[in-house]
Amino acid sequence: MEQVKWKGKWNQLKGEAKKKWGKLTDDDIQQVDGDKDKLVGKIQERYGKTKEEAKKEVDSWN
Repeated sequence: MEQVKWKGKWNQLKGEAKKKWGKLTDDDIQQVDGDKDKLVGKIQERYGKTKEEAKKEVDSWN
């Protein structure tokens, strides 16, 4: 259910995500397309964080 809410809010959140994680490219943001797990993966990739670290950041952000 949480994933459905994320998808619905993504258009509002993507600008804020770009500000918070400035290393994410516009392409990254587009690929995430409201998928929380993809956002976690992109943060891992761009920032060299573990999955747990990235997930904690995303969970505390929204």
